[in-house]
Amino acid sequence: MKVSDYILQRLREWEVEHVFAYAGDGINGLLAAWGRADDDPKFVQSRHEEMSAFQAVGYAKFSGKVGVCAATSGPGAIHLLNGLYDAKLDHVPVVALVGQTNRSAMGGSYQQEVDLQNLYKDVASDFCETVTVPEQLPNLIDRAFRTAYARRTVTAVIIPADVQELDYSPPTHAFKMVPSSMGLGQYAPVPADADVQRAAEVLNAGEKVAVLIGQGARGARAEVEELADVLGAGVAKALLGKDVLPDDLPFVTGAIGLLGTRPSYELMQGCDTLLMIGSSFPYTQFMPELDQARGVQIDIDPHMIGLRYPFEVNLVGDARETLRRLLPHLRRKEKRAWREKVEKDVARWWEVMQRRAAVDADPINPEYVVHALDGRLPDDAIVTADSGSAANWYARHLRLRGRMRGSLSGTLATMGPGVPYAIGAKFAHPERPAIALVGDGAMQMNGMMEMVTAAKYWQQWSDPRLIVAVLNNRDLNQVTWEMRAMSGAPQFEESQAIPDLPYAEIAQRIGLEGVRVEKPEQVETAWDRALAADRPFVIDFRTDPAVPPIPPHAELDQIEAAASAILRGDSDRGSMVKQGLKAKMQEMLPGTRRRADRPGAGADDSAEGRS
Repeated sequence: MKVSDYILQRLREWEVEHVFAYAGDGINGLLAAWGRADDDPKFVQSRHEEMSAFQAVGYAKFSGKVGVCAATSGPGAIHLLNGLYDAKLDHVPVVALVGQTNRSAMGGSYQQEVDLQNLYKDVASDFCETVTVPEQLPNLIDRAFRTAYARRTVTAVIIPADVQELDYSPPTHAFKMVPSSMGLGQYAPVPADADVQRAAEVLNAGEKVAVLIGQGARGARAEVEELADVLGAGVAKALLGKDVLPDDLPFVTGAIGLLGTRPSYELMQGCDTLLMIGSSFPYTQFMPELDQARGVQIDIDPHMIGLRYPFEVNLVGDARETLRRLLPHLRRKEKRAWREKVEKDVARWWEVMQRRAAVDADPINPEYVVHALDGRLPDDAIVTADSGSAANWYARHLRLRGRMRGSLSGTLATMGPGVPYAIGAKFAHPERPAIALVGDGAMQMNGMMEMVTAAKYWQQWSDPRLIVAVLNNRDLNQVTWEMRAMSGAPQFEESQAIPDLPYAEIAQRIGLEGVRVEKPEQVETAWDRALAADRPFVIDFRTDPAVPPIPPHAELDQIEAAASAILRGDSDRGSMVKQGLKAKMQEMLPGTRRRADRPGAGADDSAEGRS
């Protein structure tokens, strides 16, 4: 048995079923071992190592298991970094197996030699080690997995090419040998009883309680619902926690922050008590004023406790177990005026979203594209969104319900993970449909070539549906709007304008399906076709770049800055004014709509209908 054979054996013992990777001579020994192991665990070939890392992140996010990726030495290892940083910043467990030049060449400025220990010492700061002799195994593999699981982070094992080819010999019962054992062990840390009691006193004293949850509350859905009922609280969600609590609950205010909703903003503006559970949401300005509310935080990681707000009580522990200990100490609030206001604000918000989706645009309103998907989402759908304006519409228009899952690059907010996340999700759950919402910039950067990966593997998935919706506005739209709103700068077309590609036609050329949608009346039919398809499907939606993704509660200085961009000669200034006014008007109109009518197709021509 070679070292490379043993490494794959140890992966199987850790129940690793997939390794997302790309070949290179720095891992030739591992590749040969894969051949001897009959491709177990399965080698999933991407088009680029960065995509392998993203696929491992997507797999880990949607499976709850460690994602594993592998790459060759030098350039391959470098290419992994962006995806690995995405995992590190979103607290996702990923193990990277990385090749290195032969030990005899290290330090000799040899071809493809990179100082991987220094290169990886930040992204894999919790554990990054190089195998120099076989006896270091299985310890290094085991510690990489245990650390990744326990600390929800990135770890790396660097394996020189010549070491991969050595005969495996285990550590012996001798001096300076380190044996190892399998498994992590189940545990759920909880705070001290005295801290729980103090937290209960703060929450019981409040009259207007706001709860902010993140992905760390994912295992505590029932407990969060019970707490919100007892305290009469509204619940806002950080974007990574969008699928933690169903969006159809009347007290769930939706996303918070720059991409958030107005009821979440008002929840924070009006509360006198804040409870944050399993989130490191960074934007303090979207929380209560620093002297406005008493605060309690629950987080499993002591390193992340006490951040973002001057919390009065910090509870270090597993969200579910901590809430189970906290709930018996809470008193039900009989006065429900605060809760009633929250629910009224939420209901009003969804009316506004229906109206904004129904606003005409040239040629298609991107809000309508995503809103039309909302009611069509399969019960077991997995949804990914790319960074950019697509993330705005994912945050505001999609109501994740029941078993639905969703995620995006939360903290790094990198471009390009939408499609590889969805591919990783398909390997985690081949029986579930996956839907990626991506901008045309992200599609050109990464997504288009990863459709080749989907074409390579889709017939292995029990449910072949992987739908990629491209919001094709020929503009790097989020940055364009940030330039307008934050800098008052007009669109700089040399940096912002991008080519118009035939995304659906390219998908068809590689054996997939697709359709280009250029009229509003084609939107719903396109979604229905894609959801009924027997293979991956690309929908090329021609959307209007002038529809503003700026926050619904934009500050006056942001509005003034955008107006300044118009005065300075923004190329899209006429459409900007028209679409911005249309969007804002929907928040001011009275009454309700029966449904999100297709723009220009049977919608009322009154103020409540077509704008």
